[in-house]
Formats: sequence, structure tokens, C-alpha cells
Amino acid sequence: MEPTPGAATPARLRTTPSWLLTQTAAHAARLVAEGLGAFDARGYHYRLLAALDEFGPASQADLGRRCGVDRSDVVAVLNELAAKNLVRRSPDPADRRRNVITLTTAGRRELHRMGDTLDRVQDTLLAPLSPSERDELTRLLTALLDHHSGR
Repeated sequence: MEPTPGAATPARLRTTPSWLLTQTAAHAARLVAEGLGAFDARGYHYRLLAALDEFGPASQADLGRRCGVDRSDVVAVLNELAAKNLVRRSPDPADRRRNVITLTTAGRRELHRMGDTLDRVQDTLLAPLSPSERDELTRLLTALLDHHSGR
């Protein structure tokens, strides 16, 4: 349960990193959802488009694994992206049972628009931190994520 605005938060929580991370993550998720909502998009859309832009064409299964998106969700999200002409599905010449997903020019434009919005979200979320503190936070969160995801 989230504390109500202005309610005193017990010191045990204010000094517990897991609680602080959870509360901050919930706030970040709301900001991202609002920002991407302006594009009738969600985080999954951005994740898949970003992966295609950075790594190039991929199978649906590879995209799901790379982005941490469940296989059944990948299909639904790709259907939405394909309907907007942001990605193209083509049969894999090496295995016609698989589809290869490619980012379209429209998809790349939309990814950049979404990225600009997410940059503004980061600025809002991290407003109280200096640039060096933002870099340090990112470094520390990366270390935690790498450790717990086995990287």
C-alpha cells in the first residue's frame, strides 16, 4: 500500500533500499506510461523498437528473450506495431516457420519521438539530482541489476 501524500513514512521504510526502489519504480512506471500514452504506446512497444534499432532484424522469440517480454505478449505487441507499419514481418529464409521482424522507417521515426518523450520523463524523475548524481545512480542500479540477473 502506497503512503498518502503528506503521511509520515516510518523511518524503517525510508532507510530500506528495497522499499525506496519499489516506490521510485512505481512512480517511474506511472511517468513512463503517461509519456508513452501520448503515442498510444506502452513500454513493451518502446523496448521492442529499441532492440530492433540497436541489434537489427530478429525473430519474434529472440526479441522476446532480449527484451524480457513473454512470448505470448511479443506476438500481441508485434501485431500492434505491424498494424501501425512500425515493424515488418517476413518469413525467415533459413526457416520458413519463423518470422523475422524488421524496423521500418516509420518505426525508427516513432522510436525517436518516443525516446525524446522518455528523455523528458527521465528529467522529471531525476529532477532533484545533479548530472553527476544521475550518472552515479545509473551506475549503481546497473551494478545491482547485473548482479541479480546473473550478468
